[in-house]
Amino acid sequence: MADDFDVEVVTRDDRSARLLVRGLTPAVANGLRRTMLSEVPTFSIDTVRFVENSSVMFDEMVGLRLGLVPLTTPLDDYEVGESATLALDVEGPATAYSGDIETSDDLVQPADENVPIIELKEGQRLEFEADAVLDTGKEHAKHQGGVAVGYRHLQRVTVVGDADEFDEEEPNILRGVIETEDGELVHTEEFDADLTNRHPGKELEIEDVPSAFVFHIESDGSLSVDELTLRAVQSLRDRADELAEKVAV
Repeated sequence: MADDFDVEVVTRDDRSARLLVRGLTPAVANGLRRTMLSEVPTFSIDTVRFVENSSVMFDEMVGLRLGLVPLTTPLDDYEVGESATLALDVEGPATAYSGDIETSDDLVQPADENVPIIELKEGQRLEFEADAVLDTGKEHAKHQGGVAVGYRHLQRVTVVGDADEFDEEEPNILRGVIETEDGELVHTEEFDADLTNRHPGKELEIEDVPSAFVFHIESDGSLSVDELTLRAVQSLRDRADELAEKVAV
């Protein structure tokens, strides 16, 4: 992979980001998106051993819910296939939440404490021990740390002149991030995604900026959006290097 990419952070917090990347081909952009979804491993509950489940839900239904609870993932401390042990013991009347889950390793715990698992009535109890396994999204969707990863061409909006006074003005919807003719990046939320709010009565020219893509990335909390992105880039680079070596032989 080439190294002459230019990356600009448009917006970012711990779990979401918009990144402008210049110097990409559509193939590499899509490869990066797919890598974030399928190649970056996360922990997810895989095997559940029920001690008692007197709730209204079958074991399999509870297990399905547990598999969807995001778990923090220390990738520097574990290898793919390794596991950590989790446990829960809640008696009704109460609601069992993800925050009630105890763990053998403080580095592997629910990313959110308020994910409801099940409501227990008087006399009902849920007790189990579970194994959380580190694996990738290509093995199962529950291991996808990126809950929403997408991209689109950066679009440049240029004011050509005044619109014909007899033209009926219709909404001109663009979403995400645009570039003005002066090179300024503007989030479309600032004008409710309708260019006629930003440039009323103007004739506009809209074009894709060559090799420039705006990525929207959201993490489920198992990894920060920074680590999710950087790990995906490294994975894509490693596979490209491996392919180059095999072709050169």
